[in-house]
Amino acid sequence: MKKTLIAGSLAVLAAGFLAPAAEAQDKPTVVLVHGAFADSSSWNGVIAALQHDGYRVVAAPDNLRGVRADADVVADVVKGIAGPVVLVGHSYGGSVISEAAEGAPNVKALVYVAAFAPEVGETALGLTGKFPGSTLAPTLAPPVPLAGGGKDLYIRQDRFPAQFAADVPAAQARLMAAGQRPVAEAALSEPSTAPAWKHVPSWFVYGDADRNIPPAAMKFMAQRAGARETLVVKGASHVVMVSHPAHVAELIERAAKAL
Repeated sequence: MKKTLIAGSLAVLAAGFLAPAAEAQDKPTVVLVHGAFADSSSWNGVIAALQHDGYRVVAAPDNLRGVRADADVVADVVKGIAGPVVLVGHSYGGSVISEAAEGAPNVKALVYVAAFAPEVGETALGLTGKFPGSTLAPTLAPPVPLAGGGKDLYIRQDRFPAQFAADVPAAQARLMAAGQRPVAEAALSEPSTAPAWKHVPSWFVYGDADRNIPPAAMKFMAQRAGARETLVVKGASHVVMVSHPAHVAELIERAAKAL
């Protein structure tokens, strides 16, 4: 009996967390997925803008362990949301949302924020090297061996601001460097299997000063996906959602209103 009551209470809590707020029932829920070397706090400015405009927002967990495994976690979050969803991914998170949206009928739009939109068989590493311009590799710290096998990757803290967040105030960039989430090396080499952008409308935004993913690669992916809109933010770094949250929030809202 006790177990049943606990399970019931958890279900109620989950429903309360994921269900759209009363004032946002006429709007889709926005689900945000961070990328490698970042965490959910990277969306804070975007979240504040969306909430101000009446959107329900959920920052989904991204464990940065592997595309399929991470996509399964996000897909579970999406399944628990009543009503339509705009699914947004940054960087490696783009690979994750592409997989998570497959077979999720309530995902009505995909928004790629300086993000990968891989085709079947493509990887984040492969797309990064498809065009010249990425300076990420030399800024990586020595890989951290994992007890279960494999390696975790970090950006060196002293190189992080210039590489990852060049247009973010220095003090904030240093905090981001210290709090960065590592990505499993294997995750960046895991091929995509289910690119939902082939049948779900997509929107893209990225900076023309991105040093992680070459802007030419993101332009290529946006064109290939038949993006409804592509916004290029002049001078923006890889964390365009941190340095230009209003631009990113506005694009997400345009995607939401197009549904």
